[in-house]
Amino acid sequence: MKDGAIVANSGHFNVEIDLEALQSLSTGKRLIREFVEEFSLRNGKRVYLLGEGRLVNLAAAEGHPSSVMDMSFANQALAAEYLVKTKGTLEKKVYEVPQDIDQEIARLKLVSMEIQIDTLTEAQKKYLSSWRWERKNSDQLSAKKVH
Repeated sequence: MKDGAIVANSGHFNVEIDLEALQSLSTGKRLIREFVEEFSLRNGKRVYLLGEGRLVNLAAAEGHPSSVMDMSFANQALAAEYLVKTKGTLEKKVYEVPQDIDQEIARLKLVSMEIQIDTLTEAQKKYLSSWRWERKNSDQLSAKKVH
């Protein structure tokens, strides 16, 4: 492992990082900042552990705050409504949530937070539509100019 590696558990269980082994390989440990521990290893390298090795989205963030979960639940509910309304017209495959649903949820969230944003001009919309997003793999997107 490289010196200065950052280790986080983004899985589903708190057993995915062997904390006992990390402790046994270390000569010392110190808290760098909230939710970040530095382990000094016997070989001179340092490893930074996030959230005490617990699920990082729960341990080092705010968990699942209602300010985030409300959007997630709204997305799920409106996606379920979409499926009911389009019953019989969709192929049996995985679909992304339609963009208009995502945008409406975002708009409503901003209204609830009393935040105003600009809307795109026609020139901005034209420019954005000139790019095509392609999925390289399950984790990466790339953009290509199409015209």
